[in-house]
Amino acid sequence: MVEPDFRPLAGISPGAATPRISILLPFYNAAETLASCLRSIQRQTETRWECIAVDDGSSDPGPGLVEAARDADPRFVLISRPRAGLVAALNAGLEHCQAEFTARMDADDWMHRDRLAAQLSQLESQPELAGLGTRVRTFPRGAHNPGRQRYEKWLNRLVEPESVARDAFIECPIAHPTLMLRSEILRAFGYRAMGWPEDYDLLLRLLAADHALAVHPRRLLGWRDGPARLSRQALEYTLERFTACKAAHLASGPLAGSERYLLWGYGATGRALRRALLHLGKSPSHIVEVHPRRLGQVIHGAPVVPPESIPELPRHPLLVSVAGPGPRAEIRATLAALALREGIDFYCVA
Repeated sequence: MVEPDFRPLAGISPGAATPRISILLPFYNAAETLASCLRSIQRQTETRWECIAVDDGSSDPGPGLVEAARDADPRFVLISRPRAGLVAALNAGLEHCQAEFTARMDADDWMHRDRLAAQLSQLESQPELAGLGTRVRTFPRGAHNPGRQRYEKWLNRLVEPESVARDAFIECPIAHPTLMLRSEILRAFGYRAMGWPEDYDLLLRLLAADHALAVHPRRLLGWRDGPARLSRQALEYTLERFTACKAAHLASGPLAGSERYLLWGYGATGRALRRALLHLGKSPSHIVEVHPRRLGQVIHGAPVVPPESIPELPRHPLLVSVAGPGPRAEIRATLAALALREGIDFYCVA
């Protein structure tokens, strides 16, 4: 393995200024990708940063790469600890983040040289924002599957706080490695090991507490996708656990005041959501469907009715659980015509 050159870039005096941004970078056996990640950090046009790199018990040369970076540039800080998992590493690193803002980063990704500057500028000019993500470009492009392509396209449509909050129960609305948060807020919430994605859990908790989150309109992170990625290996990131996370936050949020809700859609996503909510004591009073074979049936005690019946149904919260932006857009238009308000009367959940 060739040692990378981490000599400070020309014109930069590492450590000369108090850091404005703490970069929180946990890693475990990431030597193959870590060098390019560290170099992308060192090349930032915003130089007032510290990088808190947390080694979660690696057995490969990764820690040595961080040591080499630290020896050349004291803005890199290495925290070594026994293997305890991602959430523990994140919280341990957070204790060392001293700057006003904390930016997440993953060891297999790279950041555009303008990332920190662009996010810092927007957060400073918009104090109402608790945090800010960026658009992403996943790579390698040739390895993309159709599902990942759809997710990237959907993710990069979200910019304003209203769109992030509106679509939060569809998928995780901000790619976690792009997120920059006000450190005081991040420390107040921290990360939780709940058996589901810790990043999605954090965002849903922030939104439930009325913290505004937005996305910078530029693609400022190269987001690596591949079979070795944690989200493709760990049980916490399976579709079932994502659904469990959504259900838990729905149950404690929009459905907190009612054991009953209305469910629009009983395909695969709707069935999975109903099962997850049932474990939390929530069940649909009615199921809204357009599928002719389902209309008129009773499914687990819930009559299946057409959309035109909605005005006559009990005013329970309505969960729209259908896949695809096209069908969701049509349903949103239908419900808006009935004077139902998204985020108050109904929620889109995929």
